Amino acid sequence: MALIDPPVVDRAARRHRWDTKFSPYAYVTPYFLIFGVFGLFPLLYTIWVSLQHRNLLDEGGARLVWFDNYAALLADPYFWNAMGNTLSLWLLTTVPQILFALGIAALLNRKVRTRTLFRMGVILPNITSVAAVTIIFAQLFGRDFGLVNWVLDLFGAGQIDWQAGTATSHIAIAVMVVWRWTGYHALIFLASMQAITPSLYEAATLDGANGWQQFWRITVPLLRPQIIFTTIIATTGNMRLLAEPLLFNPGAAAATGGSDRQFQTAALYLYEQGFTKYDFGYSSAIAVVLAIATIIVAGLGYLVTKRIQTE
Repeated sequence: MALIDPPVVDRAARRHRWDTKFSPYAYVTPYFLIFGVFGLFPLLYTIWVSLQHRNLLDEGGARLVWFDNYAALLADPYFWNAMGNTLSLWLLTTVPQILFALGIAALLNRKVRTRTLFRMGVILPNITSVAAVTIIFAQLFGRDFGLVNWVLDLFGAGQIDWQAGTATSHIAIAVMVVWRWTGYHALIFLASMQAITPSLYEAATLDGANGWQQFWRITVPLLRPQIIFTTIIATTGNMRLLAEPLLFNPGAAAATGGSDRQFQTAALYLYEQGFTKYDFGYSSAIAVVLAIATIIVAGLGYLVTKRIQTE
């Protein structure tokens, strides 16, 4: 029997140690490279630009103003109006999304025919072009020839100028958002419902609990982490709500969100400052503030979820 040369054994052992030690870093390096180029660098560059007075049409005239953009932003009534509209739309979209998604997920969790087809159907609005959805809904909520006003007129409610009022415009935009994202949240709830142990429902049935009681006392409490997660997703989505209010009132004044800025969101105000007034520094400051608000909301959601899991 031939003896193995000890140096060869040492080299093989050394390569094995190096492979075990450095391979995990090699596997995750592409992600960090992509994140650094397309995520971290744009974020850091946006922070740097927010400290400047910079016009997109006059790149050479940029100058450092430090925190003047943030000071002007805090005193800007249009910004606070946009934040108020964002908060209003968050309330009108998040709560209905969660409730409708829970109901749809509960229905899809039942043993019914062609339930796979229904599960595929609920996600279709989410993969539809947001521009197409908004244009269609803008026609549905049209003042003179919209289908919604036609139905309301049949019941004697009269016609409503959905774009003119603050409340009516928020309701119309909220309907677009809820229609598009409810199916996405429903699939998240459905996957979590299927992971619940059936014995819990069997025990509840033996105790005399009906389906409604089982849903609210077993299903919903066990879905609390998922509900918090979807709430965070809906919140971050509302922070970036741009296409719906922009295309709801197309035209020269689309970026203002109505004649009185009644449905201008924070993201739409950022768009107005950056791409109609070309104030790149000021719009970057808005982006940084929105990013900070999103991080705070996500952090609070993480803490609440962690506490629920601990309990």
